Amino acid sequence: MLGIISLVTGRPGPSGFGSASTAEQVTQGIDASNLTAIITGGASGIGLETARVLALRNAHVIIGARNMDSAKEAKQMILGENESARVDILKLDLCSVNSVRTFVNNFIALALPLNILINNAGVMFCPYQKTEDGIEMQFATNHLGHFLLTNLLLGKMKQTAKESGIEGRIINLSSIAHVYTYEEGIRFDNINEEDGYSDKKAYGQSKLANILHAKELSRRLQEEGANMTANAVHPGVIMTPLMRHSSLLMNFLKMFTFFIWKNIPQVYFLFVLLLLARNFNNTNHDFLYFLILSKQGAATTCFVALHPSLKGESGKYFLDCNEYQPSAQASNQLLGRKLWDFSNKFINSLSKA
Repeated sequence: MLGIISLVTGRPGPSGFGSASTAEQVTQGIDASNLTAIITGGASGIGLETARVLALRNAHVIIGARNMDSAKEAKQMILGENESARVDILKLDLCSVNSVRTFVNNFIALALPLNILINNAGVMFCPYQKTEDGIEMQFATNHLGHFLLTNLLLGKMKQTAKESGIEGRIINLSSIAHVYTYEEGIRFDNINEEDGYSDKKAYGQSKLANILHAKELSRRLQEEGANMTANAVHPGVIMTPLMRHSSLLMNFLKMFTFFIWKNIPQVYFLFVLLLLARNFNNTNHDFLYFLILSKQGAATTCFVALHPSLKGESGKYFLDCNEYQPSAQASNQLLGRKLWDFSNKFINSLSKA
């Protein structure tokens, strides 16, 4: 309950920031001119704001995007605001193993260092469909594509950290929706089955995978002694193109977007939230997870990517710029190891096909 009150009121947590903090505020005074960052899905929504703020702090930003027209527009928008910004764009479709490999090859060809990897892109509430590789779309895009991308870039990040002495940081964008998944957490035995498929539980499954991936990666990096961290964040639910696969939810949230305006009295927001909770029946309780509205979607991502206070902090989950305890499944180390092995075997099987 205290977490919800802090969310609604915007009261800062131990970090000094909270749900009302903006991405610019949490990075104020930070000079990232010696850093290079890759941001997947950086052409729109939270990813675009993350790219804009990192570029504002002088980082060299590489935007990985499926839609290159949108990526070009995003680059021009950032340059229009900041003429000295360093922004490059590369094509990346995370639901395609070949596209991920091509992206990495194209990035390596740029001969740049790599300090920060922000696994931001994703899809949400997709009707059942498979990718060109025959994988369920949400698991493929939100987890497996990022898992492969991260593995392929680890060598470059370790090299950069060793040569520069600067800690490398990997950030997975998860969601509070990770608590609403299938009973077993990850459907390892029928990950691609249409039978029993739920668009919302499949999304929760992929977001659970994002946290498990970050925690297991962190454990492995620490065992190796690498100067790198891996964390997961809940950016907050805001109106972004991510909602495009759920018109009902989109229209519902549009009715209430005024709640996230900073000048609306927070007590009124709390009243309406409680009223909504009272009137929702059990069959619709999944929507309540997405009514926890973060006013500043890119703040937590930028905080974990750049803030000096998080040096050495790894294997954690952050919400509203503060460490937060995820679900029991997300904290299950055995489940994390099983997912790691499962993901590796899955990708290897695709490579041999």
